[in-house]
Amino acid sequence: MTAYLITNVSVVGAAPTDLLIRDGVVAAVGAGLSAPDAAVVDGTGLVALPGLVDLHTHLREPGREDAETVESGSRAAALGGYTAVCAMANTSPVADTAGVVEQVWRLGREAGLVDVQPIGAVTAGLAGERLAELGAMADSAARVRIFSDDGHCVADPVLMRRALEYVKAFDGIIAQHAEEPRLTEGAQMHEGEVSTRLGLTGWPAVAEEAIIARDVLLAEHVGSRLHVCHVSTAGSVEVLRQAKARGVRVTAEVTPHHLLLTDVKAETYDPVYKVNPPLRTATDVAALRAALAEGVIDIVATDHAPHAVEDKECEWAYARPGMLGLETALSIALDVLGPQWDLIAERMSRAPARIAGLDSHGLDPVTGVPANLTLIDPAARRTIEPAELASRSRNTPYARMTLPGRIVATFLRGEPTVLDGKAVK
Repeated sequence: MTAYLITNVSVVGAAPTDLLIRDGVVAAVGAGLSAPDAAVVDGTGLVALPGLVDLHTHLREPGREDAETVESGSRAAALGGYTAVCAMANTSPVADTAGVVEQVWRLGREAGLVDVQPIGAVTAGLAGERLAELGAMADSAARVRIFSDDGHCVADPVLMRRALEYVKAFDGIIAQHAEEPRLTEGAQMHEGEVSTRLGLTGWPAVAEEAIIARDVLLAEHVGSRLHVCHVSTAGSVEVLRQAKARGVRVTAEVTPHHLLLTDVKAETYDPVYKVNPPLRTATDVAALRAALAEGVIDIVATDHAPHAVEDKECEWAYARPGMLGLETALSIALDVLGPQWDLIAERMSRAPARIAGLDSHGLDPVTGVPANLTLIDPAARRTIEPAELASRSRNTPYARMTLPGRIVATFLRGEPTVLDGKAVK
């Protein structure tokens, strides 16, 4: 294993220092380090962060390898500065058994670019009728601890309560896609002024807020852990703030696109902007940004959702919802939060690693910890060209936008997966 000496780098925004990486760990930190056998990486002007962790990634394999594979998604993640991603269960077949989650986990290990931690389905086939094999998935080689029917809401309150009770036995988490389906039937975008003007069926904010309110009460009653996926409304923020004040064991995420884009984008009728939950109003965006800074929203999660060309380059009504996110998330966070490196590290690495129980991730690069880290050049600016992305899909809402920051290197247990801004393998 090659040793690496990263010189003159700012660790989470602190004064420049040197980092020595050897045998998969950070072997030394300090100014003026010397290691004749180490490959030197010039860190001048760069910021070292703990490797990013994404709690919400769609890798599509098995079943939709035309849109993404575990390998291609892992490469996109590494190029985005990630060292671990949690793969959602809405594959084909659904990841609702030990066999399927182990398949995804092993594909991640074979790719070797990021640690791929599968998320298991809450209900069999995502059908919302009976619980999936939660215990078997938890006991599998993949050691699943997060369960989600993402893309579908666990709408039945009795089933949701049973799921929360079941995972409490091993301190698992139910990650809810908060959407009351009876309020969103036929919905195409956020319900509001823009949807009325465009004549598109609206997705009301209350459809999200009602489920979150119900589920925090269930989690409080059971004493179990709840995670709320892709929070998108100001009302949801208030429900979460009140729940946390009462000590409910709830965490929440926001996506980069809900921090930056609004429902006005739908005026173009470009299906790249169709996403679930939909892009909301400028008022919602402001509330989400404030909640992220405050900690009411715990983390940024990409909801990276690749789609094949035919599923996006079609009429708005027939397009699949979802956007790419892994290769641009850190740039969006930097654009939204500014160079608040400790806050970015907390929201994009430390907190998601804690929530997912990924003990070797989310650790600041100090002596003795696993060398999972990313180097970013905050002064660089890059224009997003879809054809240059590592994902098999091209449905990025940031095409031809110029964003701040460039990932220069990513290390997974001391081995570079990205160097000089390019994937190593």
